[in-house]
Amino acid sequence: MRKATIMSKIIIIIQREYFSRVKKKSFIIMTILGPILFSALMIVPLWLSMQEQEKHFVEVIDDSKLVDGFMRNDKNVHYDYPPVSLEVAKRDLYKTDYTAILWVPENILSSRKVILYFKSHPGIMVQEKIRSGIEDILYENQLEAEGIDMEKVNAAHIQVNIVTEKQSASGTGERTNTGVNMGIGFGAGILIYLFIFMYGVQVMRGVIEEKTSRIVEVIISSVKPFQLMMGKITGIAMVGLTQFVLWVVLTLVLYGIGQTTFLKDFSDTVNPTIQQNVVPSMPNQVVNQQQNISYSEAAEMFKSLQNINFVQLILAFLFYFLGGYLLYSALFAAVGSAVDSESDTQQFMMPITIPLVISFVAAQFIMQNPEGPLAFWLSIIPFTSPVIMMVRLPFGVPPWELALSMTLLVITFIFMTWLAGKIYRTGILMYGKKVSYKELWKWLRYSG
Repeated sequence: MRKATIMSKIIIIIQREYFSRVKKKSFIIMTILGPILFSALMIVPLWLSMQEQEKHFVEVIDDSKLVDGFMRNDKNVHYDYPPVSLEVAKRDLYKTDYTAILWVPENILSSRKVILYFKSHPGIMVQEKIRSGIEDILYENQLEAEGIDMEKVNAAHIQVNIVTEKQSASGTGERTNTGVNMGIGFGAGILIYLFIFMYGVQVMRGVIEEKTSRIVEVIISSVKPFQLMMGKITGIAMVGLTQFVLWVVLTLVLYGIGQTTFLKDFSDTVNPTIQQNVVPSMPNQVVNQQQNISYSEAAEMFKSLQNINFVQLILAFLFYFLGGYLLYSALFAAVGSAVDSESDTQQFMMPITIPLVISFVAAQFIMQNPEGPLAFWLSIIPFTSPVIMMVRLPFGVPPWELALSMTLLVITFIFMTWLAGKIYRTGILMYGKKVSYKELWKWLRYSG
């Protein structure tokens, strides 16, 4: 009966924390804006790449006589070669439809420099096209001057696609894609990092608000401090899970709509784009080879996606999100109970946040070596495992390492919650006193 009463009180606190937050305008706005931003990050770059860019009409003045007539036109840049001097071209630029003048000096081979005079500023992609076009022409000229057949050179250029396959002890193989694994792992790790910070700080701020407004004195008359702390932590965790699930569902819906609306012609535009960017002198077999490589890479990417255990990833994400959040939010709650204002939290926040910051920085190196000793230890240590294990999982983690990491995280969470509860019980009703680490140690020793 007593246990039922304790649980009912905790449930009431959970309901209070949950519904008071999900009804806020900020929660509703962020729940809607989050998926829109995530979908935009996936769709907008592809959509923009498909749009017609501004067209540039370039007047080429070639004093070297090496480039004249050889620059390759495309849908964004068109070259013309009028028989005029540079001085005349610059003087009459605004009387013509040209957007820029490309001057190739006579000593181009020694100076290795051209000048682009413009009235409509060309973007970095247009400048790169011009630069690479001139380089290709000079490259071909140099080889031809040495009596080397360009067709043979182009035919000898062979591209290779690296396919990675993880071998098991039983001899079976599984296709992988390092780029895909890095993207999924780092994305999941960053989400865990952001969620722990975002909702852990919410716990701390909620405790400080209740403490400074003295509402906590009324609440403590009905429930024990530990029950209040657990109810607050659990309630905010449910808010986080609700927002995460809504983000996933809405992002998938918006991405599906965007894919069918904006990207429906993407597959039709890929092939012409490839053909437009091919060097005209390149033999057909080389063109076909490049196209086959591109299609092969795309096929391997989708095949590697099919081999990723997304069920395991999602379940592990939920576990490490909850485990990491519960571990850190207990510490955030202890900090909130020990101070009277948010400005006083800085001295206690540093030791708590350092492991999270280390895991964020280390994640970028661990992606390069997901099976090294640094990756192993940081994915086992409970204070860094929520982020690092999610980074490693897409690359494949032995079951015993995953089980050990989860077990240690649960044990550490229980211990740190008990430890934080001792600070919480004493600090929640203490006002007007600057707390030090020495004072916290005393609370840990004499709290019941």
